[in-house]
Amino acid sequence: MSWAGLFGLTNVIALIGWALLAALPRGPKVYSTVMYAGVAMLCLAYAAIFAALFGGFVDPVRVPGAPVPDLGDYSVRGLRTLFMSDGAIVLGWTHYLAFDLFVGLWIARDADLKGFSRWVQLPVLFLTFMAGPIGLLIWLVIRERRAQQAARANGDRAAR
Repeated sequence: MSWAGLFGLTNVIALIGWALLAALPRGPKVYSTVMYAGVAMLCLAYAAIFAALFGGFVDPVRVPGAPVPDLGDYSVRGLRTLFMSDGAIVLGWTHYLAFDLFVGLWIARDADLKGFSRWVQLPVLFLTFMAGPIGLLIWLVIRERRAQQAARANGDRAAR
């Protein structure tokens, strides 16, 4: 399979997971499907791509003229060199897809357990899908505000 084909396949897996979270009634089957057919499959793809690239089993299709990456150079320059290949882009993108979907799954479960409506959840899940850390940050702020409100309400009841 080409790097472009693998890129497309990982995107389809992630999109199906996000669609399940957004559209279906959630329960153990949906959560498990997203976790194992979505997140775990992306993690497996990541592991296979990682092993194939760093084991030298596949051609990473480097940008013509790009220097050979130094795996010990974690500077901006070093990482730019590392990602100057189709294989490394697909590897990095699969990493993002897996972690963002996992975070989206956690947010959905947490929101469901805390009784948040889908109307509150959907914009947060969309932001997590499009810009992972921003969606997570917004969810953390929302859930903390709810927790503080609950604590104040419980404190008021305890004082009575």
